[in-house]
Amino acid sequence: MKMIKEITVQLPLVLLQATGLKGTPVIRAEKKLQELHGIFEDDEAFQKMDGSVRAYEVDVYPPVENGTEGGLFFGFTRLQPGLVGNEYFMTKGHFHAIENRAEYYWCTEGEGILLLMDKKTNTKAELMKPGSLHYIPGFTAHRVVNTGDSVLSFGACWPADAGYDYDTIVKKGFSLRVKKINNKPALVY
Repeated sequence: MKMIKEITVQLPLVLLQATGLKGTPVIRAEKKLQELHGIFEDDEAFQKMDGSVRAYEVDVYPPVENGTEGGLFFGFTRLQPGLVGNEYFMTKGHFHAIENRAEYYWCTEGEGILLLMDKKTNTKAELMKPGSLHYIPGFTAHRVVNTGDSVLSFGACWPADAGYDYDTIVKKGFSLRVKKINNKPALVY
């Protein structure tokens, strides 16, 4: 019996880009660098940057009302490349408000790292590249880091009632950071 080490998914682009679905109401959320204050380690470098720079945007397709038990949301994120000091641009990161809710991410473009942290701050990293599929279990904070020189795009599917807990991450952060060291990504505790 052979072990499968990696599974890649090739889905039609129209399925991955919620903005391409005709007649579909899409909610776009944009995060400017200034809205990510406190997540980067080098605050001095952060303060010198243009806060109006777009760090990432998320398009969400909500076919059901927010909070609908048993419903699913579909989203698509585009995370820009860049550095704050030697730390790569990243998403804010969050737990789900209903902690046991899981989620899927799949990468369609670019390269990056998905950070997964449990409630005891044990953190692991998964490589994101086109075709990679990532299961995010419940009770797990998640953050995406763009380690490439181009946009990192990924889709997501999660329960409509999951909600978001950003406050825990703002207060405690992740126990693992991704920095550019010797011109390549490195995981730093």
